[in-house]
Amino acid sequence: MIRVLLADDQSLVRAGFKALLDAQPDIEVAGEAADGQETLRLADELRPDVVLMDIRMPLLDGLAATRRITGAADLRNVKVIMLTTFELDEYVFEAIRAGASGFLVKDTEPDELLRAVRAVVEGDALLSPGVTRRLIAEFAARSKEPAAADVLTRLTEREREVMALVGIGLSNEEIARRLVVSPLTAKTHVSRTMVKLGARDRAQLVVLAYESGLVRPGWLG
Repeated sequence: MIRVLLADDQSLVRAGFKALLDAQPDIEVAGEAADGQETLRLADELRPDVVLMDIRMPLLDGLAATRRITGAADLRNVKVIMLTTFELDEYVFEAIRAGASGFLVKDTEPDELLRAVRAVVEGDALLSPGVTRRLIAEFAARSKEPAAADVLTRLTEREREVMALVGIGLSNEEIARRLVVSPLTAKTHVSRTMVKLGARDRAQLVVLAYESGLVRPGWLG
């Protein structure tokens, strides 16, 4: 079972998500929180697989709560999906830097929400390709000057190539077609790259691709 913690100060929003998630045979809502402090307490107590985290909450906002969760070694396996009212919310980009695995707008289609929850548990996607590319384009525009690329020395040439393709928003299937390998081989390369770099998930790999200078703005295909 995939265990989900709902973090939103609107009880109606939580109720809607809970009804949808609990109806799935492989997902259960482990707990609900109405503010950031309660979210941290329940994340530590329940150790959910996924936190659906509203960006704007009282006491402690979702961005600060995400940093605390992703920065805690004992919560390393907890994935955070940010919830926002607007798709290009200004805080979304900082949330990805803070370690969130992706984001969803609150009025997203039910199937997309379920797919996202399952995907981030697998570490296999930064949500939908369309949203991914818009996010990466904005991240690229806002990204700071590339840091020293020492991190890339840990990777083989093929792994650097795969990381660059992840960085421009390609899925495993698209990477497989680009490199003329099987989707399983592409997924294996992505997984090994994340392990070598200590990346929590694909979202963090995108950030590292830009911050290391491996991918630069204008490379979106």
